[in-house]
Formats: sequence, structure tokens, C-alpha cells
Amino acid sequence: MSSLFLRPDLAVVPHTVGDVVVLGGDEARHAATVNRLRVGEHTSVGDGNGLVVSGIVTRVEPKELDVLVEESVLHPEPVPRIVLVQALAKGDRDELAVQTATELGVSAVIPWQAERSVSRWVGAKAVKGVERWSTIVREAAKQSIRPFVPPVGDLVDTAQLLALAEGQRMLVLEPTAEQRLSGLRFDRLGDGSGDEPDTPPILLVVGPEGGISPRELDRLAEAGAQPVRLGDEVLRTSSAGPAALAVLNVALGRW
Repeated sequence: MSSLFLRPDLAVVPHTVGDVVVLGGDEARHAATVNRLRVGEHTSVGDGNGLVVSGIVTRVEPKELDVLVEESVLHPEPVPRIVLVQALAKGDRDELAVQTATELGVSAVIPWQAERSVSRWVGAKAVKGVERWSTIVREAAKQSIRPFVPPVGDLVDTAQLLALAEGQRMLVLEPTAEQRLSGLRFDRLGDGSGDEPDTPPILLVVGPEGGISPRELDRLAEAGAQPVRLGDEVLRTSSAGPAALAVLNVALGRW
């Protein structure tokens, strides 16, 4: 059960030690009826942007819950940011990838309409798709008690993805690549406290079930993206991104 609940405006209400933070709406209902929090238990409330307060529950109602703050921490965002560019996939495989990537600490998610994507987001479906992924990310961040809720960007096509490669380190997961992801070097730049130089994010590109097309691979390489592989196995699109994130977490000293 999650013990982190979200209040987006937490930073603009009293939230220091000794203050009482009121949780309302769906978050309070979830805390009271699903998590069954009771007076005297401890929980945490965050704003999804690094601020997290922890304390003791002093009042529980169906639509409101009071937390007496015992600790208030503003967490810096890890540097460099890791952005998952996840190709749309059939079934719920892309959603599983996004959920697990959030639990593993990804900084942001961008949906990609790849050439071989079976799933197609067109018109209103694209808006609903982003909303669906945003909900998945939000719940996964709460479940894993993350200070940050990764934003989900708008759907991009390959041309728009190529534009994102400029000035950033883009890694494309490709089973036929010669370079192993585990063999790359990454600077461990600390915790984002402000002492580090401006560092571009790492864009991790994951293709759909049928893989990234040769034409797309060529265009991405021309734009400066680097193809990398994990091991000798070919992973599904639902597991490739999370597996790569695990490698990056170790390489960056986060695990």
C-alpha cells in the first residue's frame, strides 16, 4: 500500500514542522477507504515536485485527513535527468513500461509514434493516451514513494523525435548494436543541488514490438543518437526500458 499522497499546492501552504497539512478530495478518500489510515499512523504528503512532508495522522474523515508535520524535506532532482521515449505498443505493454520506468526513477516520459507501432494515437485518442499515461505515472510515483512525479509529454512522431536529439545524449536501444549500454561511461554529477554544471538529459529511446525500423535507425544515427544494446537476449518493449534504467541507475551511482 502506498503511504505517499499528493497535494500539488503543498509548497504554498504551511508545511514546516508543527504545521498541520490537510489532505482532501480523492487523495483523502483513498487514504481513508483504500489504505485505511487511522489516527496515530504515519504517512507522507508530497507535491510531486520534490517537496515531501511526513508526520502523524491526527484526523481522518471520508473526504479530509490531517497530518501533523514532523519532517519537511525538499528533495533535489537527480542530475542528469533520464527521459524515456517509449514507442506505442499493442495491449498494455507500453503502459507496463511506463509504470515500471516510473518506479525505477525516470525523470520524464515521451510517447513516440514509431513506424512499426501497432497502436495508433490519432486526434482525441492522443489526448486520452497522454492522460492515461499521466495517471499511470502518478500512481506509480505514489506507490514507490517518489518525491517527483515525472511529466508525460505530448506524442511525437519520428521527425519530432529527431529534433529532440540535438544537444542531448540520445541512446537508442537496439539488439543488433555493437556497443553495450553497460560499457558506456557516465559522469556522476550528484544530486542536482545546483553545484553541477548544466547537463543535458539522457534520452532513452525504446522501440515497439517489431523493433525500430532500419530507416528510423539511420535517421536517428544521423541526428547524433547512439545505438546501444543490453545483453544477448531480445527484450520486450515492456521490459527493455526498465532494464536499461536499472543499468543507468548503477552507472550513475544512484543504486
